[in-house]
Amino acid sequence: MLEFRQVHKHYATPQGALPVLSGVTLRLAAGESLALMGESGCGKSTLLHLAAGLDVPDRGEVVIGAQPLSTLNDAGRSRLRRNTLGLVFQQFHLVPSLNVADNLRLQARLAGREDAAWSARLVQRLGLAGREYHYPEQLSGGQQQRLAIGRALAVRPALLLADEPTGNLDEASADAVLALLLALVAESGSSLLLVTHSARVAAPLDRCLTLHRGRLLAGRSL
Repeated sequence: MLEFRQVHKHYATPQGALPVLSGVTLRLAAGESLALMGESGCGKSTLLHLAAGLDVPDRGEVVIGAQPLSTLNDAGRSRLRRNTLGLVFQQFHLVPSLNVADNLRLQARLAGREDAAWSARLVQRLGLAGREYHYPEQLSGGQQQRLAIGRALAVRPALLLADEPTGNLDEASADAVLALLLALVAESGSSLLLVTHSARVAAPLDRCLTLHRGRLLAGRSL
């Protein structure tokens, strides 16, 4: 579902080029979940942005499905994100002027793939039944993150990319949100790449890799 082929990425600084990724190669199969761990600043978010087509590598190739991202222009990568990917971040990025129901349906509507039955099921599974007409500011942090997960999965994406999705939550809320995320990913049939600094969060996923100084280290595999 997702493949990195010898991907390199650096950023320019006043002191010169700063290498962030150095020949990263990985493969994520359809329906598989993979945790990517590493210390702060090691390049985890950069890798995720490359997977989402939000940035482009200096060298190497990123492939989603059978589509090399290097063959797409900005508009093509935008269509790919809208139709194929789901994105969940540590910051919820909900639309404050939209209620729960409209936030939940937003991406699916943009992709022209709204499924009323699936949306209704998501509301129940997210624990937001009865709150469909509430606005984000009226929800707790855990509820807002559950809504952000539901919005990303409403389109039934082939690939879900999650960047520290429980980082803003207390431990109890984080455990509940992670369990819900994994259950809904399984129901939707999506692959999952989850970036985290927490071994606790990584533990339930199928595989775990560690990014260190721009290179991937072998990790736990089930």
